[in-house]
Amino acid sequence: MKVLVTGGAGYIGSTIANALKDAGHTAVILDSLVTGPRVFTQGHIFYQGDIADRGTLERIFREHPDIHSTIHCAALIVVPESVEKPYLYYRENVCKSLELFKNLEELGYPRVVFSSSASIYDAVPGFKVTEDSPLKPASPYARTKYMMEMVLEDLSRATRLRAIALRYFNPIGADPLYRSGIHVREPSHVLGKMVDVALGKLPEFQITGVDWPTRDGSGIRDYIHVWDLAMAHLKAVEQFDQVMEKTGQTYVVINLGTGNGVTVKELVAAFERVYGREIPKREAPPRPGDVAGAYANAERAWELLHWKAERSIDEGIASALEWGKRRKAVLGYA
Repeated sequence: MKVLVTGGAGYIGSTIANALKDAGHTAVILDSLVTGPRVFTQGHIFYQGDIADRGTLERIFREHPDIHSTIHCAALIVVPESVEKPYLYYRENVCKSLELFKNLEELGYPRVVFSSSASIYDAVPGFKVTEDSPLKPASPYARTKYMMEMVLEDLSRATRLRAIALRYFNPIGADPLYRSGIHVREPSHVLGKMVDVALGKLPEFQITGVDWPTRDGSGIRDYIHVWDLAMAHLKAVEQFDQVMEKTGQTYVVINLGTGNGVTVKELVAAFERVYGREIPKREAPPRPGDVAGAYANAERAWELLHWKAERSIDEGIASALEWGKRRKAVLGYA
């Protein structure tokens, strides 16, 4: 099948595009290249453009009328930046996504798989959340994801649009063949920062927030290998209609995580184990928009998609370190 991947030049979008290709499908990438590098689109059908541009979408569907569904990854994702620049995040993530969904439905391509986020969950005792746990997005970034979930739910009730919202936990690692990985020069992802410390690009790793009500005071997360994440999207588009039939719903939410909570301090210890030596580190206050965190109950993903995370944290760390060594050859910068 053919699948439109918005934001397909990004870290996660490019990994999904590669997973689709490896499974015999065709990814049609739409990306503005505002953040994603063009090199990640190589080997795929690529259109440079804005997700809100009706003319670009009309051209894509005119040239590829057999597109089955859309995986919508395009978004700005840096939590502290969203606190500093909320207008930018609401414009890019909310206003433009709203236009995208409207145009997809009107043009007759109503299947949407949406990249949502576990950052919309409220803190719960024990930190393990199901799809029905209470929501309380704590940053402008998280609120943009929450808003678009509500939009998709409402649109699916009123129009032909049908949607699966995949709530990501914390992606780590790189494409197993090292075709893509974290591409930003200064990663905001915790593992990206550790890799930069290991490679000498940063002087130390900061454990931001050590007074959370967790077992060691540091934030708790669910670190999922980006290739496992990509496999879930593959299953979501392959089984899209079956999921709708099975649930009897027009809008379905699914957590994507490992089901295991790992604190930041525990991740640091795992990183040092895989790396083979300690890295310089210090404790620091939380960043704007930070929360204690959560980890996934991933039972629904197994029930509906027959998907579960298969790669370990150590594998994610090892692939992130290897990508850190290789990325200059791929991207032209370290």
